[in-house]
Amino acid sequence: MSTHYYPVEEHNFDQLVVARSRETPVLMDISAEWCAPCRVLAPLLHKLAVAYEGRFLLGLVDADENMKIAGRHKVRGFPTVVAYSHGEEVARFHSAQTESFLRKFIDEVIERHEAGKP
Repeated sequence: MSTHYYPVEEHNFDQLVVARSRETPVLMDISAEWCAPCRVLAPLLHKLAVAYEGRFLLGLVDADENMKIAGRHKVRGFPTVVAYSHGEEVARFHSAQTESFLRKFIDEVIERHEAGKP
């Protein structure tokens, strides 16, 4: 496990996602082991979390083990990635995406965060 991505569970969600997003944007990857698109997206997100060197953090949520987090975010399919900045949800997307899509999404979230916009 990297310092740029880490598991998130129901008991530490507020600390590891909401609180940390006040300082650094947090992308929360809500996925399941049995989900083929999740297995495609996860390595790209891990790679980018390391490549961005801490400009965003990646919280990994196993939906099967943390159904309340998925329910709270009204997740309808996997994977769902939810971006938090300044303690609030600011963006999301569903399904596997290309690296170029991910970079654009991440860059926009970081820009909003650095501009002080939730």
